[in-house]
Amino acid sequence: MKKILLSLFTLFAFILTATHLHAQGCVAIRSTGGYCSMQQADSSKWQLTINNRYFKSFRHFVGTDEQKQRMDLGTEVINHSTATDIAITRKLNSRWSLMLDMPILSNARSSLYEHANIGRNTTRSFGLGDMRVVLYSWLWNPEKKYKGNVQVGLGVKLPTGDYNYQDYFKLTDSTKRLGPVDQSIQLGDGGTGLTLEVNGFYNLSHGLGLYGNFYYLSNPREQNGVSTARGGTATATAILNGSDVMSVPDQMMIRAGVNYMINRLTVSAGLRQESIPVYDLIGGSNGFRRPGRILTVEPGVTYSLPKVSVFAYVPTSISRNRTQSVADKIATARTGRFTQGDAAFADYSINIGASFRF
Repeated sequence: MKKILLSLFTLFAFILTATHLHAQGCVAIRSTGGYCSMQQADSSKWQLTINNRYFKSFRHFVGTDEQKQRMDLGTEVINHSTATDIAITRKLNSRWSLMLDMPILSNARSSLYEHANIGRNTTRSFGLGDMRVVLYSWLWNPEKKYKGNVQVGLGVKLPTGDYNYQDYFKLTDSTKRLGPVDQSIQLGDGGTGLTLEVNGFYNLSHGLGLYGNFYYLSNPREQNGVSTARGGTATATAILNGSDVMSVPDQMMIRAGVNYMINRLTVSAGLRQESIPVYDLIGGSNGFRRPGRILTVEPGVTYSLPKVSVFAYVPTSISRNRTQSVADKIATARTGRFTQGDAAFADYSINIGASFRF
């Protein structure tokens, strides 16, 4: 029974997807995950998992340097991001399973510079994000009750989220203009992507275990054609740097940690890194993106019943790095002056959810 519960925990530890996972800020990461599709020892054929994530990003970084003056001057950008991820998994047999992931997103972005610096105003987005379909397989037969196992998932991310979501930007106190919202609160990225997941666990004892996850989304499409000019005309500088159109970036997540089980309660602690690479694995990397990475320490708890489990996690930032984008590199080469943009990150995020097996 304890091995079953530990395997069950491992399943839900994999669900910390923030699945509209913005790396807790303007470094926009969507539909990342690491759903370990079914626990090893269970007769259920269906599983419904609902994961809710919220964070507020407001701390600006250039590289690893925090731009504290932004908060002192009141010019920081503030993103409020909420995601509800609904994942339906069908267990095909003891080793294979199929998962459909549907994120519902709600975002609000408060800034001055996007509204002619005449006062802080807010743009919003709400709706369906980019859906994923993933086929999973355990490498070893779960029915033989190994101390550990590894699950591999191959999937397709579909461009179901609106990647040209628009709202109004203020031009003067009495006029406003409709245009695409910032990349960080767009509902999708406009690309059809391929995903690779590797989820694993190892039981050190009846109550102590290790877990790990790797997720990579490859987006072959280079740009989605959406302007970054917020309904206006792109500047000559943006056109020269290639930042006048939104990029369709790759995404990556790595997690690892330990968990300890006490009856039906499991507590965990680990590290988690989310990132937007500067260069895509397949295809070009031009266009506007905010590449970067965030490292968090990730405590969590899971309470498991025979057919229901609930979980809560609070990844907390320990390192944030907004790296130099391709557009920044083009600007540096063109002008001879080192250029590196900024991005806003959160201090922490809150993940709460439940899973039901039928």
